[in-house]
Amino acid sequence: MFNEEIEEVSKSAYKKVFLLKNNLMGYFFAAIIAGVYVSLGVTFAFSVGAMIHDFSAYKLILGICFGVALSLCAMAGAELFTGNNFVVAVGINRKTVTFADSVKLLVMCYLGNLVGSLLVVLLFFLGGFLKAGNIPEFFIETANSKINLTPVEIITRAIMCNILVSAATWCGYRCKSESGKLIMIFWCILAFITSSFEHSIANMSLLVIGLISPNSDISISGILYNIPLATIGNILGGAIFLAVPYLIIAKKGKNEQK
Repeated sequence: MFNEEIEEVSKSAYKKVFLLKNNLMGYFFAAIIAGVYVSLGVTFAFSVGAMIHDFSAYKLILGICFGVALSLCAMAGAELFTGNNFVVAVGINRKTVTFADSVKLLVMCYLGNLVGSLLVVLLFFLGGFLKAGNIPEFFIETANSKINLTPVEIITRAIMCNILVSAATWCGYRCKSESGKLIMIFWCILAFITSSFEHSIANMSLLVIGLISPNSDISISGILYNIPLATIGNILGGAIFLAVPYLIIAKKGKNEQK
């Protein structure tokens, strides 16, 4: 079961590493674009959240809005760190990529996502959005809720987050239609945003916007506390909690071996 899909994922891991080795700048820009898409989703969703904060189900609306981020990454084409943890874990297991190459790919992807995220933060600031209504206050409030979690809470929420994000990535290989892929992306993203899980790449822009907002009490140390822990949890969620079970399921029995 799932043998064909697992093989497709492992081939994707090879293609990603091939691009990294043969067109480093091209891969880096693909990662930057993903950071841009995610941060645009953050600025959109949390700007809407600021407008409807008094509505009891506002987190549900945030989840609906943030779906644009991963939808763009998947359909327009971009390299997102969180989903790539699942892909390279499968590639390592199936020996289409090496562990060393996978680490290089994830580091480059992470840095590209960071650059793209900060680029959107800069545009958001220059566009004057931090002067609009209660948007700054909402970003500060949300950022505070994240940096005041315990380490165990951040890592646990980040694991749960990337189980869902990687599941959306996995569904991209399982679904046979573009509309099916988008539907599954929507549901997975809705679940993790509404549940207040921790996405390291989304937090790059969310926390920095909280930092630079007027009258902010967010510190750089708070950001450097949250994001590394969220990153660890995201890696565990994609590479261990989701990849390993599906690799076990797809393992060929003795009667299937050629």
